[in-house]
Amino acid sequence: RIWKANMELPRVLWPAFVAIFVTVVSIMMARRRTMFSQKTKRSPPSPPVAAGVPLLGVLPALLAKGPLHVIRDAHTEMGSVFTVRLLHRKVTFLVGSEVSSHFYQGLESEISQDEVSQFTTPTFGPGVAFDVDFTTRREQFRFFGDAMKPAKLREVEVVNNKMEYFARWGQSGTVDLKQELEQLVTLVASRCLFGEEVRAKMLVEVATHLRELNDGMRLVTILFPHLPIPAHRRRDRARARLGEIFSNIVSARKASYPNSSRHVVDDMLQCLVDSRYKDGRATTETEVVGMLVSALFAGQHTSSSTGTWTGARLLARANAKQLCAAVQEQERILARHGNRLDYEVLQEMDTLHRCVKEVLRLHPPAMMLLRHARQSFTVRTSEGDEYEVPEGRTVASPLVIHNRLPHVFRDPEKYEPDRFGPGIGEDIAGGAFSYTAFGGGRHACIGEAFAYMQIKVIWSHLLRNFEMEMVSPFPETDWNVVMPGPKGKVMVRYNRKRMSAAA
Repeated sequence: RIWKANMELPRVLWPAFVAIFVTVVSIMMARRRTMFSQKTKRSPPSPPVAAGVPLLGVLPALLAKGPLHVIRDAHTEMGSVFTVRLLHRKVTFLVGSEVSSHFYQGLESEISQDEVSQFTTPTFGPGVAFDVDFTTRREQFRFFGDAMKPAKLREVEVVNNKMEYFARWGQSGTVDLKQELEQLVTLVASRCLFGEEVRAKMLVEVATHLRELNDGMRLVTILFPHLPIPAHRRRDRARARLGEIFSNIVSARKASYPNSSRHVVDDMLQCLVDSRYKDGRATTETEVVGMLVSALFAGQHTSSSTGTWTGARLLARANAKQLCAAVQEQERILARHGNRLDYEVLQEMDTLHRCVKEVLRLHPPAMMLLRHARQSFTVRTSEGDEYEVPEGRTVASPLVIHNRLPHVFRDPEKYEPDRFGPGIGEDIAGGAFSYTAFGGGRHACIGEAFAYMQIKVIWSHLLRNFEMEMVSPFPETDWNVVMPGPKGKVMVRYNRKRMSAAA
């Protein structure tokens, strides 16, 4: 019986062994097919590269034609995704909303500002912005958000009160609108940031130094932030002097209010002084000064430049219809509110808002936004082409092209505020990220609302109180700096309106 049982055992186990063997072989073959498929599946190609000179890339064309023409030519030739070589760096440009989602919405671990924005450190100073890690910078942005809350309660009043600046204008005359708005915006921004500590005698000096900071942030600065050129030397002197001025203000404020529980000042300066990091650490004087410089630099340039472009566009002969509509809106709204101007009244100024918004489309505060690809990612164009942007690549969103795409904006070179519809919505084609004057997504500018408010208060006052005419040619754009503005003077002849005493 034992022998017979031993003979029966193989007969019972043999089918099980066969089944196991077949299963193992099938799994191994499936794995080999999967591995073979993965190896043979082709990854999307890298974006096409613009023709250039060996080692120098597009640098000769950049010097000969300027950045705008180089980017436009490459976009026309290669489409919405392309790469240019500039010396040792490759930059991949993404043009249009259909390829820009990851640029604006990607996580910091995927696509970052840090690696490509450290050139701003000589301008903003140590310990702030892109001189610190992302976590610290995010906390500093939180300080700004908290600081704007108490200031926002009276920001319209502060800006409107500073319209007394125009009392220095006579009954009639000619002024450089660019210079006038630079000084006015410096006055307003300084008052909102520092309170009464900034005296009028400082304003001309501060405005001059801010202009030198902007002039020192040139395209070459992105590659070589410490290159010993005259613009960088002026930038460094200006930053050192602003540091002295602001350090004195911060020290005086701290000495005046040793007990933070008893002070009554609620401006941005005091909020930054009182701010605490999550670990309980207080902000240092160096950090407060750096944050003040960066806030004043960004706010002053954006508002003064956009305010000047708004004037140049409205006062151009071709835009007489838009100017008339803006003036009539002021007369209608202020008459209804008894010449009262506050935040709610500003919100009713749809025509003026659209005028400013269209200016920002045509003249964005920055030529382009930059990121660093910490991980490779794939983009698909509207034509169905796919490209893989490799890890380590510098990625750019060129606002000067992005905001003028003909398939998104009809007659894109034309100044047409009504393209945004009767309200303040996005009545344009192209979907999300079609309009990116203030960036978008995770890195949208936190000062957008304040900038609109400031510019609208200024031009509400000018439209109600003055008849103006631009007597110089329409200004060209200074493309030599990272934050381009009107080049040269913008001369305006004015006559004060007789019925403006109550305005």
